[in-house]
Amino acid sequence: MTDPTDPKESSEPTEPYDVITMGRIGVDLYPLQSGVSLAEVTTFGKFLGGSAANVAVAAARLGRRVALITRTGEDPFGTYLHQALREFGVDDRWVSGVAGLPTPVTFCEVFPPDDFPLYFYRLPKAPDLEMYEGELDLGAIAAARIFWMTGTGLCAEPSRSATLAALAARSAGVTVFDLDWRPMFWGDPAEARPHYAAALAHATVAVGNLDEVEIATGEREPRAAARALLDAGVELAVVKQGPQGVLAMNRAGESAEVPPLPVTVLNGLGAGDAFGGALCHGLLAGWELERMMRYANAAGAIVASRLECSSAMPFAGEVASAVEAGGVL
Repeated sequence: MTDPTDPKESSEPTEPYDVITMGRIGVDLYPLQSGVSLAEVTTFGKFLGGSAANVAVAAARLGRRVALITRTGEDPFGTYLHQALREFGVDDRWVSGVAGLPTPVTFCEVFPPDDFPLYFYRLPKAPDLEMYEGELDLGAIAAARIFWMTGTGLCAEPSRSATLAALAARSAGVTVFDLDWRPMFWGDPAEARPHYAAALAHATVAVGNLDEVEIATGEREPRAAARALLDAGVELAVVKQGPQGVLAMNRAGESAEVPPLPVTVLNGLGAGDAFGGALCHGLLAGWELERMMRYANAAGAIVASRLECSSAMPFAGEVASAVEAGGVL
């Protein structure tokens, strides 16, 4: 994933990144019409997408120094993703091309307030699953203040081994496992559980919604799931409950349960990634649990009020205003 002949990709020692994310990237093609099926849509907007990429953008928008580890196709969509990452302030030195595989494209349908079907085009294989352990800059990964990885990266080789190697390189800082359960990427939920367990053993923070924590722990009740994640080895468990808000529990016995901010939802996709970037921001700032959850909730609500994902990620002033107002106005 690094080319020592390219100065941009040099792994010479540098100041540690605030956040390095590793995982999925692609192009989101979102309909510019709401309440219309794909069969009837006539116009689309093109955006950078993919959970790891979106979290990186969200953290960069909040002023953090961020890099992304992933792969694209060697095609115009791959060129677009490099350009978009740089425009968003995300270091793309560890984003490389894969010959012969197209950059993934994802379509969605927009049926507010709570129906946003996704259609992933990642065949014959997504380039972001062609990451190899030997190509990783493990020194930079180990030095990052936060390393963020996703469950999708565990669904196939060689990405699975590379992701676990990156986790094993970590001995300090915060390591976040975004459970990121996407059933279409797995043959069976039972196939995922041992790989999720292996990742949890290295993570200090686990983040997921009710479906995702159930895959990871077998528990769906939020408090039981949070305790199971703590028992699996993490120090902080964050369980997102949709309209019921978010629950956070840590190993010290502290917990915070925060309701969602009132918002008129346009597109709920990307809200979780905004939450993730804001969570990184709060972790780096050393905030207490409730403040961190309220801030992350506000970031997610702002994105839910907008059509796109990456370019919808809020700046710090916008999040602070939403927190102060108690809603997205």
